[in-house]
Amino acid sequence: MSKHALTPFLRRRSTLAALAGGVAVTSAAGLLLSSAFAAKPAPEVVLPKANAAFDYQIGGAYTPPAGVRAVSRDRGAKPVRGLYNICYVNAFQTQPDALEQWQKKNPDLLLRDGRGRPVNDEAWGEALLDTSTAAKRTRLAKIVGGWIDGCAKSGFQAVEPDNLDSYERSGGRLTRAHNAAFAKLLAARAHAAGLAIGQKNTTDLLGQRKAIGFDFAVAEECGRYDECADYATAYGNRVFVIEYTSRDFRKACSAVGKKLSVVQRDLEVRPAGRAGYVFRTC
Repeated sequence: MSKHALTPFLRRRSTLAALAGGVAVTSAAGLLLSSAFAAKPAPEVVLPKANAAFDYQIGGAYTPPAGVRAVSRDRGAKPVRGLYNICYVNAFQTQPDALEQWQKKNPDLLLRDGRGRPVNDEAWGEALLDTSTAAKRTRLAKIVGGWIDGCAKSGFQAVEPDNLDSYERSGGRLTRAHNAAFAKLLAARAHAAGLAIGQKNTTDLLGQRKAIGFDFAVAEECGRYDECADYATAYGNRVFVIEYTSRDFRKACSAVGKKLSVVQRDLEVRPAGRAGYVFRTC
């Protein structure tokens, strides 16, 4: 079990299939036409560079500080020209303000307790999505996949699907295997759209990263939990680290700051200019 499940401290959330088709050919004429109607090759997936200075802007977009080379923003925001842009998608839980729409349109895709009530991540007021069956994962992948396609169309180079570790908050109703299977669907969708995909938190699934299809990692508080080296080894230093306290930031910088991108942000990840805004790099 991840330490995050035992001590949920500062994990931060945002506040806020590609169409398949084919032509069946059974004759010589069809064979001649096949090249003309062949599926287009998948767009090139560009991986982030190791130790690229990073800013975490999921709480609101603003002009990145000087020297920043990579940025993560909510899927509703615009990417920054000339930077490596990561699209934040809340893939395994609902946004707090979206619960009503899920209840109306896809109530059975919300994980429910024995009384039929949505199971919530109490820390952030988010209902967990139900990844427990293949059928539900397929339907969820269609919805979240549409968001991922939107990230690609907006000009992002990568996507980070958040709450991969929702099974830790499910009261045993979800398992690592359920979420890994759903993440694999999302990885395929991201790659088909030309996006790299980042593993968001939980060292529990590092061993399955290749089978799932993850390309890099976004790790919150790995300095606090002494996990940064695990991510670094797994992803060849393609890891973006976010810490929320000065103590944990200094610890992460001391341990991995020479090889990983480490940033300190305020817990609310406020835009620059707001009271309480914090941005520091090693």
